[in-house]
Amino acid sequence: MNLKLLGEVYVTLLVIVDPPGMVPVFLALTGTMPARARMKAGTQAVLLALGVIVGFAVAGQTLLDYLHVQLPALRAAGGLLLVLVALQLLTGKTDEPAEQGGTSNVALVPIGTPLLAGPGAIVTTMLFVRRAHGPTDYLVIGVGILLVMLTVWVVLRFSDVIVKLLRPAGIEVLTRIAGLLLAAIAVQLIADAINEFVRGYTAA
Repeated sequence: MNLKLLGEVYVTLLVIVDPPGMVPVFLALTGTMPARARMKAGTQAVLLALGVIVGFAVAGQTLLDYLHVQLPALRAAGGLLLVLVALQLLTGKTDEPAEQGGTSNVALVPIGTPLLAGPGAIVTTMLFVRRAHGPTDYLVIGVGILLVMLTVWVVLRFSDVIVKLLRPAGIEVLTRIAGLLLAAIAVQLIADAINEFVRGYTAA
């Protein structure tokens, strides 16, 4: 097994996904849920992110080429989606959790994607796949993605401890801070996409 490639995949994706940075946003979106529902939301988000990243790793470039979509467009779309979520957090008008036994929307969007499986993680994975030489490297990349998602799940799983410490008032403050951070991330994603578009057309 190519341990160097495994280390590169794990460290690079872990930095991009940023599990510690995900905790405030995760708590802001799920802090009012019962503990069991919050754990379920975390698991669903990680599974969706894993599916999206693996899907793009396998057929991402083919799909984008077929739809005539450039990577900057994907980045900008993720930024616009995060703008909507950030506005909800900043104004306090977040969606109510799903009924007990149902699937919580926030677990899928925006936590699963585009926060965990965002443009950065998707593009990075596609670049690693392009560098791969043979089935062994593909297997190593897959193991690296699994390890990253497992790390994220563990971090989200134990975020319940933070909820108990913060209490409702702390969650309210954290929600506003998370909204501001998400807005900044969204603006950066859109700015990067515009910059890539401009550079592409200028080079052409």
